Amino acid sequence: MGINMPIANNNSPSANDIYTISRLNREVRTVLEDVFPTVWVQGEISNLAKPASGHLYFSLKDNAAQVRCAMFKNRQSGLRFEPENGMQIMARANVGLYEGRGEFQLIIQSLEPAGAGALQLAFEALKQKLAAEGLFDEEHKKPLPPFPKNIGIITSATGAALRDILSILKRRYPSGKIIVYPTLVQGEGAGLEISNTIKLAEQRNECDVFILARGGGSIEDLWAFNEEVVARSIFEVTTPIVSGVGHEIDFTIADFVADQRAPTPSAAAELISPDSSDVLKILKHREEQLIRSQKQTINNFQNHVAFLSKRLPHPKQRLMELIQRTDEYSMRLKHHAEKLISNKKVSLTEIAGKINELNPAHKIARQIEKVNVLQMQFKRSINRTLEKANDEISSLGHMLNTVSPISTLERGYAIVTDQKTNNIVTNSKKLKSGDQLRIRLAASEIESTVDKIHEK
Repeated sequence: MGINMPIANNNSPSANDIYTISRLNREVRTVLEDVFPTVWVQGEISNLAKPASGHLYFSLKDNAAQVRCAMFKNRQSGLRFEPENGMQIMARANVGLYEGRGEFQLIIQSLEPAGAGALQLAFEALKQKLAAEGLFDEEHKKPLPPFPKNIGIITSATGAALRDILSILKRRYPSGKIIVYPTLVQGEGAGLEISNTIKLAEQRNECDVFILARGGGSIEDLWAFNEEVVARSIFEVTTPIVSGVGHEIDFTIADFVADQRAPTPSAAAELISPDSSDVLKILKHREEQLIRSQKQTINNFQNHVAFLSKRLPHPKQRLMELIQRTDEYSMRLKHHAEKLISNKKVSLTEIAGKINELNPAHKIARQIEKVNVLQMQFKRSINRTLEKANDEISSLGHMLNTVSPISTLERGYAIVTDQKTNNIVTNSKKLKSGDQLRIRLAASEIESTVDKIHEK
């Protein structure tokens, strides 16, 4: 059975004979899964928990016992009702063990309400769910076209409902074009096929209104029209839908979502088709209204034209007014232009002045003028300095001339130098007969030889 049982003996157990808790729980879970196939159990829901993960955890109990259950999110897509505490259900489950706590549990594969009225319970649960989402709200109901050109019928191609609808439309509204979209209306997969047919008819975009219909039957027969997929397809289309499912006492989810409900397929045909005689009466009444309206409109226009013709001025007068107004606008424009030009000239003059002030040539001229002034000042200063220097030189020259040997020589004196040594002779005692002398006079020099020295 997939589990190794230790053999009892008086000796101490070996390491292979000692179970860890994890090993024990794992092997017990394996035994349970191998022994029990998928089973159906019935019981009452209690301790229901709905964590953020989307999984469901609850207990199923009867009068004497209870068992923990887990239903994972991926198994809930087929639920047709909302599980609640105290609800009696039938569960299809696998028997197992939650190893983490060593807890016996059922892994739920599917849930169904238990006992008679299970379908009605599922119907009420889905009705409440869709109502809470707003699928039944009047604000979403689309108005029916008063004179539909193309009428789509979604129903069984072989059912009595189609024959009744065609008969009534032929009698009441022969001008309407009829397009039949055949579909299953009962049995396995009927709900999904109805939903797909509604979507197909909407995609083809060839009808002004749809009739969704089938004849009467038990709740099981009509169940396809209670499926959520059908309800959401009806809600999502933009073309108005009239439901005519079953008899007058039958109500389906499709009736609540549809834009209008008819108690029978025949009533649905009457609801979307205006009666020919009624249409003729309406058209005759509209024709009379239109004639009266046109006559009144023509009369009003005639009165208005007469009124305007009296108030309409002569074209020549209107032309003179326009000429005068043109002259006035011309003078205003001229005055405005002159004023604008004058302002621009003033602005240009100011700008030219500013530009002239910033012109480098003016700055250079001013700098040249400064340089010229400085040159003249410098020249005058030099001249004054030169005149003063000349005066000082003249004065010094005069003084120098006063003490100069040249002046002394001009008075008759002479300077005697020894030609050999070029020394000035100041004492005759340093001379001897035969010495060569140079005698400098004021304007000439004399070379002589000493013949004799006379002492005084």
